[in-house]
Amino acid sequence: MIPSIIALQCQKIFTGVLSLCLKTETLSTAMNALPCKSVVMHGNILNGFLSHFIGECLPIKNVIIHFQDIKYHNPVYLNEALDFYAVVSNTFEAVNAVEFKYVFENHQKIKLAKGIIQIGII
Repeated sequence: MIPSIIALQCQKIFTGVLSLCLKTETLSTAMNALPCKSVVMHGNILNGFLSHFIGECLPIKNVIIHFQDIKYHNPVYLNEALDFYAVVSNTFEAVNAVEFKYVFENHQKIKLAKGIIQIGII
């Protein structure tokens, strides 16, 4: 498949919202007594969701990540539900690559992180 076809398929898939729920297991009994907003999750958990998007949600599986950039705007809290939005922002047919712009928001529409990720099709 050439990147423009993949980009078209991805645009069809991601014109809606891919909703990812961040639900983590309780780390200790003491944390049960804490209010949800008091436990901040490590930012790299968003990279895990990004990896899931690339590895599991795209219509092609033979890809590599060329680069990724993520900018954190607000903290992510334990048991917070997130929405993930991604759109194809560029294609590079000469090198079989597709670039996505993405954003993570909570259900109050507060931007938690945004960035760009470029993948190569093998």
